[in-house]
Amino acid sequence: MRMDKETRDVVRKNRLAKLLQTFLQGIIVLAPIGVTIWAVLLLFNSVDDILPNILHKIVPSLVGIDSEGNLKKIPGLGFLVVLILVMFVGWVSSMFFFGKVVSSLDKILEKTPGVKVIYTSVKDLMEAFAGNKKKFDKPVLVNTDGDDVWRVGFITQKSVANFGLEDHVAVYVPHSYAISGMLFFVPPYKIKPIKDIGASDAMKFVISGGVTEVKEH
Repeated sequence: MRMDKETRDVVRKNRLAKLLQTFLQGIIVLAPIGVTIWAVLLLFNSVDDILPNILHKIVPSLVGIDSEGNLKKIPGLGFLVVLILVMFVGWVSSMFFFGKVVSSLDKILEKTPGVKVIYTSVKDLMEAFAGNKKKFDKPVLVNTDGDDVWRVGFITQKSVANFGLEDHVAVYVPHSYAISGMLFFVPPYKIKPIKDIGASDAMKFVISGGVTEVKEH
């Protein structure tokens, strides 16, 4: 049975729509995997390049140069050395004597003009995520724009009296699809604690623009 022109057009459009849907489904599956692999390899190669560069500067004859003018290296060796070094520093710094040395160096860097701004900022940021002073572990809903408009944020300071606001707290609100955010000083009555969602799930929800599904704990 022959189809008329209108029917053929409908069939053709349906096939094209199905092909497009299949293509987009493939993108949805491959994009997160590809981006993750790219980020891991980029980090691996960046760290892996540290050792050859240092050795070449200290002992140029120890690290050769290939035909393309690049430093010769054993893949993975630099990454392994950096990993061991970081773990060694972490282990040594936990000892009493070396802990005192690290503490003294810490105080010197915190008081050095110019350097202290960079040092303290990086130190506080690292401790906020992975140290003993974790800050992004108290997800809340914060009202900053209107009576019925709420943002997902994290309490970073329970008191901002140093800024002249005795009855306010500091709430950091991350941006979606960006490594950035905004800091708000708000009174406690404009905050609602998020009790059934973990801090990591709340952060993923914000960064994904609300696309990520969250599970109640």
